[in-house]
This record gives sequence, structure tokens and C-alpha cells, in this order.
Amino acid sequence: MKIVHATAEFFPYAKIGGLADMVGSLTSTLSDKGHDISVFMPGYQEVFKHPDTMLATHPLPLKTEGATVRVFSPRKNLTIYLLCNRMFFDRPGIYGNDGQDFKDNDRRFMFFSRGVIEAMRLFKMQADVVHCHDWQTALLPMLIRHVERRYGVTLATKTVFTIHNIAFQGKFPIQAFDRSDLPDAIPGFPNLEHDGQVNMLKGGILFADQLTTVSPRYAGEIQTAAFGCGLEEVVAMNAHRLVGLLNGIDSTVWNPISDVHLPAHYSIDNIHGKYVCRNELLKKLSLEPEFRGPVFGMVCRLAEQKGLDLVLANKEFFFGETRLIILGSGEHRYEEALCQLKDAAPGKISFCKCFNEGMSHLVEAGCDFFLMPSLFEPCGLNQMYSQVYGTVPLVSRVGGLFDTVTDADEHPEDGTGLMFPPTADGFEDGLIRALRLFEEKPRLVATQHRGMQKDFRWANAATAYERLYQNSLRTTSPPKEKYDTAPLHQ
Repeated sequence: MKIVHATAEFFPYAKIGGLADMVGSLTSTLSDKGHDISVFMPGYQEVFKHPDTMLATHPLPLKTEGATVRVFSPRKNLTIYLLCNRMFFDRPGIYGNDGQDFKDNDRRFMFFSRGVIEAMRLFKMQADVVHCHDWQTALLPMLIRHVERRYGVTLATKTVFTIHNIAFQGKFPIQAFDRSDLPDAIPGFPNLEHDGQVNMLKGGILFADQLTTVSPRYAGEIQTAAFGCGLEEVVAMNAHRLVGLLNGIDSTVWNPISDVHLPAHYSIDNIHGKYVCRNELLKKLSLEPEFRGPVFGMVCRLAEQKGLDLVLANKEFFFGETRLIILGSGEHRYEEALCQLKDAAPGKISFCKCFNEGMSHLVEAGCDFFLMPSLFEPCGLNQMYSQVYGTVPLVSRVGGLFDTVTDADEHPEDGTGLMFPPTADGFEDGLIRALRLFEEKPRLVATQHRGMQKDFRWANAATAYERLYQNSLRTTSPPKEKYDTAPLHQ
């Protein structure tokens, strides 16, 4: 198949979170399977730190001055198109800087969507599937059909739109379209109004041929008021086109047998290297190595979603026979609170206000338990990494965490972690259960081994996307009128 992906992030060129990993791994796996893959992404400043991006440049016929597309192929069957514009992307950061979003993100990503279409026209692309990711590309399904009708061309047989996190919707003032580089009077624009604002994500939900999100449970959750962030009715009305597909992990990068970031390798047959990693981790962070208790780790963006308030509500637990390591950056209030927590228990609690790829691997390998007390979690990757690395995940009973972790107390024969409701009391109960599991060494080792046997490789996840694309291509296309007359109040 000829498959086009449009994304705001793509590993290894530009990454903020799991979106970059997902698109990078999925497209690489699909290209290895022989599909013809094209990826469109913005030409951010940081992308050009990679030497393979300095290739052919083509001008684009857009109103915005200086619009170009740069093309390169990092591997067989995979071509990357960088949409470049000095005004929008030649700056540090992807979505913002110093904890603040860029004020022109509406114009930046409207330009990006329009640029994808003009580049497809320039290179005469006719894709089987155009797969769009999150609000930054959510206008594309609608724009593709508009341009096809206007110019009598075929750009995509089917469009797919993935909601990676419904909390991020691309909401802007109604006047946003007046400042955009989009064509005038595109039918369907009124449908993007939601609560008095333009809502980009809503556009993707309404106009894509197929909707996906990143776990089966999350697909159900976002149809409820508790998780839908105001769009639950819109999602529910289009649920017949929605499917939840779990992400995978890149086993060439995340594998304790070969991980280049670890001081020692290990496997289910010889786990000694894990204890070497544990000692090295404690030594690097100047944490006391002699405690009998477990080491808890957490690597995340410091945001309310990740359950930092639950950790802080249970801070006294970590003053006992434990050690706690938190790696990440984000909201200032959490950075400040975690610094104070570290100062309150030197030698027992470590907080590293940064994101370091090598250290994140060492935390996964060197800890006994990995904490993910998320209030919501569309899919999550760290709970998968943890299981593969023999680190027992302690997770909230939400989203992809629920779909990928089996509670060892509830299911002693096949449990791989511990689960709890996302409340302060629920998290406290999970921590107490973790101490109990740690003391029962045969049960702990059995839980670790079952986790290390799990197969989360992208080869499996990509097969599910192949089937989705193929099934979508077999179905009858919706009437073209859909793109003109979708109900205004969906």
C-alpha cells in the first residue's frame, strides 16, 4: 500500500512524547514490511541537527512567503517530507517554549496541513491511505476532500485519524481561520465550532473515514464525560468508525539483552545484570544502597495527568524503607514540589529535572517498581518497557495501562504488575501491596519473569494497522456530500 502519515512529531527527528515514538516505530515497521511510506512533518529548527535532512528543496505555491518542502529517505520504502517556513518553524521548540504554547500555533499547523496537500499535489501523490495524528493534522481529512473536488484530483482513497490524547484539542478563537493560510469558504468549517471556539480535533473526528485511538479501553473512555474532555458526545456519535489499537515498543531500542544505555545486560535466563543496573543507578544519583526496601522509579512529563498529586499526597510513604527516583520536567509547581521532596529526604529520594534518554533506560532497568499513577493514560509505553525489563509496573486502572498490565494479586497465575484506582487512597493501597510483593521474593521473581515474557513488539501492533487500512479500503467511501453538510451540532 501507499501510505502517507502526517504528524507533528517523529522520532528521531523531533520528539516531545509518545506520539513521536509511535509514528516513528509504526512507519519504520510498515516500510520494512514492503509498504511505500511517506511521512510529512514540520521542518523544526532541531530537525536539521540530523545530517540526513540536508537534501533536495522544492518551493510550494502557498500564500505564506518562503514555503518549501525538503525531501530525504532515511531507509528503504520510507520518504520524509519536511514542510519548512522560517516564520513558523525556525525557532527553538515544537509547540512552545518555557512552559508556554506559541501564540501562533493555529497558523503554524494550518500552514502545515495546507503544505501537506500542496506537496502531495506537487509530487502527484495518490495514496491508498492518509493517516493523520492528533489535532495538529486534524484538518487534513476535510481539506483533502475539498481539494480533490476543487481540482479534480485524487489524493487519498481513505483517510485515518488517530486521537493520541483527547485532552489536547487545538482550541482557538473563532477568528483563527481569518488569520490562516487556508482557502476561503471551505464547506464544513462551521462544524469545527465547539463551545464558541474553533476545535481542530473535532474536525478530524467528523471528517476522517476511519478513527483510531491508542488502546481499546481508551476508545470507550473518551465516549464518557469523565474522559472525553468535552468531546464525548462527538466521539460517541462517530463511534461506529472508532477502534482502539495498542501501540508497541521498539525492541531494537528497548531490550535489556542489548540496550546500549545499560552498564550490564540481562535476560529472563540470567537476570544478574539487573542488579548491576540497580547499583549503578543508586550510585549515579547518590542514593543509599544499603536499604532493604524496594526502589521505585518514575519517568514522565510533569503534568497533572501523570498523577503527581497522588505521589505528593503519599510522600511520607517514601520516607520509610524505600528509595524513589523521578525523572522529568514540566509544570513549575511540580518541579518545585519535587525539589522540596528531594531536600526532605536526601539519600532516599532523587528528582532529576530533565529528560535524558540514557538515564530513562537506566531507571527502567535499575528499579524494582515503576510508578504510573496516571489520572488517564491513552496508551502509555513505560508500563510496557517496565515489564520487558523485569521492573514491576504499579499503574492506575485506566486506558492502555489497564489493557497491558495484569494485576498480580487478582490474577496470581499470570499477573505482571499491580493496579489501583487513580485516587490518593488507591495509590497508597498499591504502594502497600508493592511492599508486600517485594517481601515475598518467589512471587516477586515469578511476576518479573511473566512480564519479561510479554511480547509488545511493534511487529504485532503494525499488523493490526495493516488490517485496519486494508479493511477500510474495502469499504464503500462515504458520500462526498458528507464534507459539505455534516450536521452543525454534532
